[in-house]
Amino acid sequence: MKNAILGISAYYHDSAAVLLQDGEIIAASQEERFSRKKHDASFPANAVRYVLDEAGLDIEQLDAIAFYDKPWLKFERLLETSHAFAPAGLRSFLAAMPVWVKEKLFMKRNLWKELGLIHGKPFRRKPPLLFPEHHLSHAASAFYPSPFHDAAILTVDGVGEWATTTIGHGAGNELSLLKELPFPHSIGLLYSAFTYFLGFKVNSGEYKLMGLAPYGELQGARVKHYRQLIREQLVDLKDDGSLLLNMDYFDFATGLTMCRNNKWEELFSLKKRDVESAFRQEHMDMALAIQQVIEEIILRLAGTARRLTGSGNLVMAGGVALNCVANGRLLQSNIFDHIWIQPAAGDAGGALGAAYAARHIWQGHTRVVAAEAPDKMQGCYLGPSFSAQEVQRLCRKYQAPAHYYAEFDQLTRKVAALLAEGKITGWFQGRMEWGPRALGNRSILGDPRNAGMQKKLNMQIKYREGFRPFAPSVLAEEAVGFFELDCPSPYMLLVAPVTEGRRRKLPDNYLSLELYERLYCLRSDVPAITHVDFSARIQTVHKETNPRYWQLIVDFKEITGYGLVVNTSFNVRGEPIVCTPEDAYRCFMRTGMDYLVINNYLFSKSEQPEWRENEQWQTEFTLD
Repeated sequence: MKNAILGISAYYHDSAAVLLQDGEIIAASQEERFSRKKHDASFPANAVRYVLDEAGLDIEQLDAIAFYDKPWLKFERLLETSHAFAPAGLRSFLAAMPVWVKEKLFMKRNLWKELGLIHGKPFRRKPPLLFPEHHLSHAASAFYPSPFHDAAILTVDGVGEWATTTIGHGAGNELSLLKELPFPHSIGLLYSAFTYFLGFKVNSGEYKLMGLAPYGELQGARVKHYRQLIREQLVDLKDDGSLLLNMDYFDFATGLTMCRNNKWEELFSLKKRDVESAFRQEHMDMALAIQQVIEEIILRLAGTARRLTGSGNLVMAGGVALNCVANGRLLQSNIFDHIWIQPAAGDAGGALGAAYAARHIWQGHTRVVAAEAPDKMQGCYLGPSFSAQEVQRLCRKYQAPAHYYAEFDQLTRKVAALLAEGKITGWFQGRMEWGPRALGNRSILGDPRNAGMQKKLNMQIKYREGFRPFAPSVLAEEAVGFFELDCPSPYMLLVAPVTEGRRRKLPDNYLSLELYERLYCLRSDVPAITHVDFSARIQTVHKETNPRYWQLIVDFKEITGYGLVVNTSFNVRGEPIVCTPEDAYRCFMRTGMDYLVINNYLFSKSEQPEWRENEQWQTEFTLD
């Protein structure tokens, strides 16, 4: 039987499960997609069931089970931090204790209890249960599935057990961590503190902060002033990218919030933004200032990683590796010849890294780099797929009429024509994506040429903040005609500028306009995917990994001359990306989407029965 390893991440946020067989990823998914609870932190029972079923295995047949961090080391950090900051740390210590006593101190027992519920009978054999360190799991998730024999490894997040940033080196089968930045001095927690101060939710709103940053005045005096305050009062940044935080301004080590609001308000002469309040220029300038500081830190760390390892390749993981603006700056810096970022870079991806660490470090299996494939991620299409029979069952349950296309190319031509007419379409195909990005199998699509598309998608489909940008999915062979990007970006992890020839001149009074007035200025011939700084977060679509999605965009190009579409994740604000056909249909009926495609079936909103939940559901989502 093939060597089989189950990887698990749980109990913080974005719980997930992964199944490896002989070093190949058989299946991977986050628990939130099944439970429908965004960023679900509970034991990933549904995800474990799914990956085991996909492999046709039960728990007793596994060679190992790997959990993504070492709970006892985390507990040690909690104890030592509380002691070091005593008596200030007492409050957070007491708040954390119930969870530790109930779940984390007895992690082995709790994991076997949860796995036993899935197994459904007493174990005759228990596979070895392994606990690689958190940053080792992240590093393994970045290096082992990458296309490189040799690479520097940069892992940056909030905190694992003690480490907040590590630099490592991978060569063949070996992986070693060379340098470590310890808690509480954390790049990820620094960024999360600004996320919190600007009114977004920590551990989920960081990408909103990144999206707000381009509205700051790039050459403005206030941005420069904020940046100077951060560098002089909050962060002591060293030449090698390491840093010391001034803990007089931060509360995450001892309290229950990220920062000391009164000290920040005094320092920046700015009140903490309330969650639903309007954005002022000061908020945008602060977002830009911290984004610039984070980019500077990442560039310095990358330079250190290059010097320490001598490698021309870099792989990255950890939540900060999802900052695609910083990734774009790093790519442009040419510090490394090649960069590869784990698409599930956050804690969910730790499950994959734990499984790979078990295989290559604990078991000692030789790593094989695929000669033909770009990496081992299979385009990131690693979740469940659904049959025609399940779509037909959906149609019967909701009495939902749908048009069936026996020839898929006829369907793609029809949908391409609908997109060209300005229709918004939910696109549900094949295996669900792994990680936070929708990559063309659980996506909502639109016409990038349509100047009103961004506003319509944000307000009538996603029910989210209107300033949020949308990404393009572009044919890999067409990308250089639209963007200043000379490498693939299949996982939507790189930001690059729209080419000069496609840009439009902004009005002379542009900087004096309010946020949304600026947003809706026409700035290129693909305005729906061009952000206010003329950038875009790019997904290159490859025929080899997603032929159906590729064909749809080819057909759209034949009609319009444009080989790209707007792609946003198939969900609304506050919900995870859809998993099942029923999830997709319910989202379709509750929003302003015009059409829905599930496999070879096309649903038209105008033909569907009345959806009674619609009005009640929409009131649950408030907008900034």
